[in-house]
Amino acid sequence: MIVYPHAKINLGLHILQKRSDGFHQIETLLYPVELCDILEIKPSDQIRLFLYGLPIEGNPQENLCLKAWEMLRADFAIPPVQFHLYKRIPCGAGLGGGSSDGAFTLKLLDNYFSLGLSEEQLISYAARLGSDCPSFIFKRPSMATGKGDQIAHNHLDISPLHILICKPPLFISTARAYALASPGQHKYPLQETLSLPLSLWRDNLINDFESALFPVYPILQKYKETLYDSGALYASLSGSGSALYGLYDSEQAYKEGCGQLGATVLL
Repeated sequence: MIVYPHAKINLGLHILQKRSDGFHQIETLLYPVELCDILEIKPSDQIRLFLYGLPIEGNPQENLCLKAWEMLRADFAIPPVQFHLYKRIPCGAGLGGGSSDGAFTLKLLDNYFSLGLSEEQLISYAARLGSDCPSFIFKRPSMATGKGDQIAHNHLDISPLHILICKPPLFISTARAYALASPGQHKYPLQETLSLPLSLWRDNLINDFESALFPVYPILQKYKETLYDSGALYASLSGSGSALYGLYDSEQAYKEGCGQLGATVLL
C-alpha cells in the first residue's frame, strides 16, 4: 500500500506572542501543494524504516513515521511493519514534509489494519505527533492558530495560479528560526489580509520569519527578489524556511522564474 504525503506553503504567518509554555502563538494559512514524498508499507517481523531520496536531518529512530506506529501500537497492538519512505520534500524548508509523513502514516496504518479511526481520532493522534500534523489529515487549505495545532478549514482557492517553489542550498531548523524571530506588528488579522485582492498581497501579506531570517541568511532575500523579477504577483518564505515560493498568473512568467532559479526549483 502506497500513499503520497504532500507539502504545504504558508500564505502569511503572524507570530502574535510567546506563550508561557515556550511555544509561540501564531496564525497562518496552510495551503497544500502537489510536491510530495512517497510512503509504502509492507508486512515485516520487526519495525523498520528504509529511507531513500533526499537526506533527512537527525536520528532516523525519531522519524515521525515510526512514532506514529508506536502511538497506534500502544492502543491497538498492531504488528510490526516496514516503511519505505522516498523523500522528495526537503527537510528544513518550511514545507511540512516531516509532519505530512507522520500524518499520512496514521492514515496509512488506519487503512492497512482496518482500525476504523474517526476523523476526530486521526486529528487527535496527529496533534500528539506535532503542531502542524493535523493539517495534513485532509488535503485542503487550513487556517492554523494557537501554536499551529488549532486547525480550521478555509475556502481560499489559488488553484488558477502557477506555484513555483524553490529552495536555496540552506537548512534552517524550526527551533533556530523561532529563536531568531519575535512577534510582528500587523495592520490587519491574517484572514482579513487574505481577503484582499492578490495585487495587494505583496505589501500586506507578511511572514514574520522573513524579518528575522533575511538579515542572517541574505540568500533568502535574493531568491525572493528573483521571484518578483521573473513576474511573480506574490512571493514569500514558506513557514520558517528555507524554501520560498512565487505565485504567477502567467505560465510564461512561471517558466521564466523556473529558468532563472534552475536546479533549486522543487515545483
